[in-house]
Amino acid sequence: MANGTKVYRAKEGVVVEYDSSFLKLETSWDSFATCDDLPSYLAEAINAARNLGDSKLIKLELDAPIGNQEVWAAGVTYFRSRDARMQEAKSTGGGEFYDRVYNAARPELFFKSTPHRVVGPGGKVAIRSDAKWSVPEPELAVLISCSGKIFGYTIGNDMSSRDIEGENPLYLPQAKVYDRSCALGPGLLVTPAPLPSTTEIHLEIRRRGGQVFAGATSLNSMKRDINTLVEYLYRDNSFPYGCFLLTGTGIVPPDSFTLLQGDEIRITIDPIGTLVNFVG
Repeated sequence: MANGTKVYRAKEGVVVEYDSSFLKLETSWDSFATCDDLPSYLAEAINAARNLGDSKLIKLELDAPIGNQEVWAAGVTYFRSRDARMQEAKSTGGGEFYDRVYNAARPELFFKSTPHRVVGPGGKVAIRSDAKWSVPEPELAVLISCSGKIFGYTIGNDMSSRDIEGENPLYLPQAKVYDRSCALGPGLLVTPAPLPSTTEIHLEIRRRGGQVFAGATSLNSMKRDINTLVEYLYRDNSFPYGCFLLTGTGIVPPDSFTLLQGDEIRITIDPIGTLVNFVG
């Protein structure tokens, strides 16, 4: 467990990948996710777990790794995101707001999703019917305990309607929060150590079998420190089941690009894995 343990929420229950096998833990996801010392809990739970055999991960029916947790998000944490937000809001006079947020001490934090709006691996994310310019936002997501401790990492897709947000910054909730506007997965990497700043995030979008966009960034391109984001989120706020925080995106497709029905979105973060979703 020195490099972390991968945990999945599957139809079979809470499943741990361990020594080339998959073990079913005798616990619910919320009981698991609200344990403050999760690495120690996992070490004990593995000894009592039921071995599902050495079947491949692809054979498991995976759900999004979320129970009753809320999903929040941080905006304008990468320079590329700041630049894109300023450009999309320039015509309406809102561009200056994003520049101010990028340089301010207080980060932009907003509510992203309730569990029922979250899509899991292989599921269909949605684009708003009243949007004309929609993009995925590939992000590192952290799972935070009730007490504010980061103990797990997963991949997040913060779907966004750029034309709606660009029309007026106050429209951000409509641009960001709607059914199937968020995806998480494929599982949770539980580790007591933070991911290194050299960790890379890769995005690939495929359409009718061909690649239409690819991009990459790394955590060392973030201006905001993740622990600082968490500290601000937990100020005067409580999360009895813990909370997911999407930490922002540094990959922005060109202004001429918009998602279409049927597109395949692939987001990879080693050592977490690859989150695959389809627009539908």
